[in-house]
Amino acid sequence: MDLLRQILANEVFPAIGCTEPISCAYAAAAAAEQLPGPLERLELAVDPGTFKNGASVCVPNSGGRKGNVIAAAIGAMIARPELRLEILGDVPPAVLEKACRFVENKALVYRCREDRKDLYVEATAESGSSRVRCVVSEGHTNITCLEKDGKSILAPHSNARGKASGYREELRNRKLADVLAEVIVLDDGLRSAIQRGIDMNLSISGKGVALNRTAHQLVEMMRAGLMSDDLFFRVKLAVASAVDARMGGLPEPVMTSGGSGNQGVLTILVPYLVGVERGIGLERIQESVAISHAVNSYVKCFVGELSVVCGCAIATSIAASVALVYQEAGIDMRKITLAVGNVIGDLCGIICDGAKPGCSMKIMSGAETAMRSAFMALGGYGLSAEDGVLGRSAEESIRNLSRISLEGMGLVDPTVVHILQGKSDRHGPS
Repeated sequence: MDLLRQILANEVFPAIGCTEPISCAYAAAAAAEQLPGPLERLELAVDPGTFKNGASVCVPNSGGRKGNVIAAAIGAMIARPELRLEILGDVPPAVLEKACRFVENKALVYRCREDRKDLYVEATAESGSSRVRCVVSEGHTNITCLEKDGKSILAPHSNARGKASGYREELRNRKLADVLAEVIVLDDGLRSAIQRGIDMNLSISGKGVALNRTAHQLVEMMRAGLMSDDLFFRVKLAVASAVDARMGGLPEPVMTSGGSGNQGVLTILVPYLVGVERGIGLERIQESVAISHAVNSYVKCFVGELSVVCGCAIATSIAASVALVYQEAGIDMRKITLAVGNVIGDLCGIICDGAKPGCSMKIMSGAETAMRSAFMALGGYGLSAEDGVLGRSAEESIRNLSRISLEGMGLVDPTVVHILQGKSDRHGPS
């Protein structure tokens, strides 16, 4: 139970908008809050993963604008870090106008720190001769450095929360079966927290169809007789619609998983929607969602917080498939191992090329694979250790996936970043 509490506290929280641009807004707000006078200049530096995820995604309440730059500018104008990742839930027109003018006047300098391999957002705000530097790392709201005029002011800051990273190391060193056995023991408070995430993500799950993107096209294909209105269709429609909505900048909260809103959509909605349609009891569904969060966290311990491979398509698909096996077979490690292998065998190598409206395509593929892999595993079928990079256990397969991501795909992120920078040079900054 303590392990699940730590996962929920550090990785599962409401976020309005894509978590990387909003983390930039948060860091800028924390820096600007400490200035003695009006903000005059802002520097923003981010890791390649955050750069990718801020390149093409719409920022809530920004008038359809995209990217980390406008998010940071708005966050700095609001200067209320206590709002955490819901900071852009309410942006008055005057604040937006001021932020846009700030960017247009080139008062914000933006760069990608390609030497940073993990989540890293650094915002430095200036007013007169005063300079405040804020660093967010090891978590989207985790302030690890806050300096004013060269002196640390981190200790007394109410929003500086030390990342309880010990649970990540504990996860890495435990058998998956032991993790699952612990996280299904839910008291009333944990069930309430899990249900809050279900309700929050259900709320947004139908709101992206009207944007005429991926979810809308699914509906049109079904109406044209190209797809059946079945369980797979309905689940894929729900997750695609939710991602269309949040990537399109809808200012409505999503419960994250692993610190990612898109991952929260799949991690939560796939087990819930499948469980309801298959007549699984609510308590069992809640336990399966707890498993889904824990397995997503477990996988990300190995592949990284912002990985080269697409977390929405792979980590959360593994998590959701294990949750679905649990719903009908409990902690049956033979079937769970089959499900994990089926997902990795199908999706291994899908890259992350940044957060964007097109993420709904990948999350739809992830939902499809999660369901198919779980149902095949429940029927006793799965890929074996003789198939490609799969191991003899779920843990070994996940570690092999990590090697593919961290060792074998080292040039992917720099290549993607350079492509996105080239687009920005041609079409203007994000």
